[in-house]
Amino acid sequence: MSETQPIRSTRFRREREADWVALEGLVARVESSGGNRLSFDESRSLAALYRKAATSLSVARDISLDRGLLDYLEALVARAFLAVYAPQESLSGVIGRFFGGSASAAVRRSWASILMAFLALALGGWVAAMLFAQDPAWFYAFVPGELAGDRGPGASTEALRDVLFNTDGNLVAQLGAFAAFLFSHNTRVALFSFALGVFACVPSLLLTIYNGLILGAFWGLYADRGLGLELFGWLSIHGVTEMSALALAAAGGFRLGLALLFPGGLTRKDSLRAASKDAVKLALVASLMLLVAGLLEGFARQMVTDTGMRIMIGWGIGALWLAWFMLAGRRAH
Repeated sequence: MSETQPIRSTRFRREREADWVALEGLVARVESSGGNRLSFDESRSLAALYRKAATSLSVARDISLDRGLLDYLEALVARAFLAVYAPQESLSGVIGRFFGGSASAAVRRSWASILMAFLALALGGWVAAMLFAQDPAWFYAFVPGELAGDRGPGASTEALRDVLFNTDGNLVAQLGAFAAFLFSHNTRVALFSFALGVFACVPSLLLTIYNGLILGAFWGLYADRGLGLELFGWLSIHGVTEMSALALAAAGGFRLGLALLFPGGLTRKDSLRAASKDAVKLALVASLMLLVAGLLEGFARQMVTDTGMRIMIGWGIGALWLAWFMLAGRRAH
């Protein structure tokens, strides 16, 4: 039996080796330059040769051919499987598709969750502003000490104004440290809002309201000193992008939570899998927006000191985000 096995393996290989060599050549081309470089006939040949190689592997296992031939066929079939079934798209293609319409389409499909996130932010801001108007001590209940710094009900109006407009080197350095802290804080909130949304949306909702409470407490403080418009401009230059990013991250969490709460005709597992595609895209867009907001916060906010210009820059960039979300990927009919 041991003498006939090499003979059988040699005959088996000789009868099929031409197809294997042709398959190897096509697979190598796909691995080096992508499947989109193959012609229609070559793509069809690739699929047919892959099926033949898989059949040869099955037969070789059944008749117990030599180990070397089995190893060769297993490696060839595995490579051919990836060449036939794996996504044939380069990294640049994936990125182009993301920015060209995939991400914006996910945002459009998630409009209800995004609206819910913005309403939660607005609710927190309104509650904090109303409570501050009744008793300024509420400021300390909503704003962490490391975030408030020297700004609080005990600070003078001039000190609060200096934070918005002063370009003194020491103060700018302090504001840079504050900007880094605020960016880190908001990034953590965004990540938690997204990740915890799967728990019936509740943690994401509470975190979003909490961020609104912080914003509302600051607004109540500055508006009480007649600096509401100035604060609006100071926040606009980065806050339009940053608050939108927080809302998108929270909306991604809401999508996951709602998929579990209301799976419709799907199982909860399938509903979560379907919703996660858009939710992950929302998280990626939010990460990109937080990066842009960090750059605006670290540089543009103190370089531009005119309130009107700050508002124009902040909301102008916001309009660009909105245009991307609303228009990218739409096909003309």
